[in-house]
Amino acid sequence: MALLQIKEPIPNQQNQVDNDLVVGIDLGTTNSLIGYFNNAELKIFSDEDGQNMIASRVVYDNSGNLIGVGSKPSGKYEISSIKRLMGKNFADLKNINLQNHDFHNLIIDNSSNKEAISLQIADKKISAIEISAEILKHLKKIAEYHLGQEVSKAVITVPAYFDDNAKTATKQSAKLAGFDVLRLINEPTAGALAFGLENKSIGTYLVYDLGGGTFDVSILKMQQGVFKVLGVSGDNDLGGDDFDKIILQKGYKNAKKIKEELSFNETSHGLLRQDFECLIEDKLDQTINITKNLLHDLDIEFSKIDGVILIGGSTRIPLIQKKLAEIFGKDKILTNLDPDRVVAIGACYQAYNLSRSRENLLLDVNPLSIGIEMMGGIVDKIIHRNSTIPFSKSKEFTTYADNQTAMKFHIVQGEREFARDCRSLAEFEVKNIPPLKAGLARVKVDFTLDADGLLIINSEEKYTGKKQEIIVRPSFGLDESKIKNILLESLKNSKIDMEQRLLAEAIVEARRDIEIISNDLTNPEINLEAKEREIIIQQLEKLKEFIEQNNNRDSIQSAHQELSRVSENLILQKVNKILNAKIAGQKVDDL
Repeated sequence: MALLQIKEPIPNQQNQVDNDLVVGIDLGTTNSLIGYFNNAELKIFSDEDGQNMIASRVVYDNSGNLIGVGSKPSGKYEISSIKRLMGKNFADLKNINLQNHDFHNLIIDNSSNKEAISLQIADKKISAIEISAEILKHLKKIAEYHLGQEVSKAVITVPAYFDDNAKTATKQSAKLAGFDVLRLINEPTAGALAFGLENKSIGTYLVYDLGGGTFDVSILKMQQGVFKVLGVSGDNDLGGDDFDKIILQKGYKNAKKIKEELSFNETSHGLLRQDFECLIEDKLDQTINITKNLLHDLDIEFSKIDGVILIGGSTRIPLIQKKLAEIFGKDKILTNLDPDRVVAIGACYQAYNLSRSRENLLLDVNPLSIGIEMMGGIVDKIIHRNSTIPFSKSKEFTTYADNQTAMKFHIVQGEREFARDCRSLAEFEVKNIPPLKAGLARVKVDFTLDADGLLIINSEEKYTGKKQEIIVRPSFGLDESKIKNILLESLKNSKIDMEQRLLAEAIVEARRDIEIISNDLTNPEINLEAKEREIIIQQLEKLKEFIEQNNNRDSIQSAHQELSRVSENLILQKVNKILNAKIAGQKVDDL
């Protein structure tokens, strides 16, 4: 399909009124911004202190009552970095160092692991979704003050590697705040959109996005108003806040200020820039390795990158720019837009694009493959990673056994060959399938990823016409801090995974024929000599023995082929009886 033939999803009719006002929001871990673009004029709104970077901080008093959002006031409970908890439950926190966050001693242990994270604030139980909603409410009030009217529609940015749980949680927070979210847009994609429109860029660009709490890298192709994401990668638990913690651990106060000053000075509060760079180099190298791996995965040479767009205040650190320049060339490191505000600018452009002009087309991708667990536990990938969204694909499935009247589908996400090594997303069942011979029933399943990357599944049983739809709301079980390792694990284990997959497929096929032939041996209409029947039974037992050992595909396939050979007469008799029954009583001309 040609690139320009893909159309932007059309919002609901109620969102197409010319006078509708849509804001863009960069909902950050450390700071958030809100703005508006109209009539070629861009505005990023400021709070009462003249600051347009609003601290993502919520403050409660001793009774658990909200007393402020932003940099002030002070209170008993001051919650920052709540974004790191979006879409998580208690079990997801085992790999997060909670001691580094203001909420570490407030988290409620939901032992069922089926509930989203909540904090115990005084005698109140307040969810991360509700706390994030307070930040959005505050941003909403700021925008309404500057615009002089109610604001109810928004485009909100999220990290590229936010999973469906975190995206859903973000939408729920927005709803609580009074926003109708027209689109969730990946942060690096928003940054690239802003840069591309500001500079009328054409070519292939890499976006290096080091925010306060997350790192994302994306590669986009920009062409005549079309912005197509080719691939994404990242780490949801690595950001500029980690550099602050390293400084604090060395006994320095005002860590954030020191970090920022060292981007422009050789020393700050007694800490030398070169010492600071030594402290954070391992963290930076993690981001560089993720960047290189994405280019390798997409088979893109470093020299084919036309520019590197920097997003996030931490990208002002000279060592980051130096390391990127060593890979791509100094002249390709682009710094003409404010890295703190470029994501918000992109969100504003996209808000305007969806509500009014529709001149620019934004094509994003899903970060991880989605598939279905098949017999033997193997995964049939339906939507591959880095597929352009919105995306839809249909596939037909059939029954495994005779007279099977139901099919259970297990949807998983990940790059491994077996469902047990992937993330479980959802399960659903198609019932009341007509009892037919194995392989005759048909169930058509449609998989659709919407523009926000959320999965919708529709199934239809072909004989009865029965349909059902589910919107996948993934389980809380994914540890997002390990997302960056999923692709590395799939590469490291690819040979073993494929060998095990082929073994599993051989076992599934062999067991199916064992069942069929064993049933045929009990059919009184099939006549076999005693010796022939004995040979078939012996070969059945031999094949079963190899399957029990479960470790040699060649032995299983060889025994399976021998079973087919010794069963040729049995199979031929069965086929002849079926054909004779079909043509009995019919004329030659009719046949």
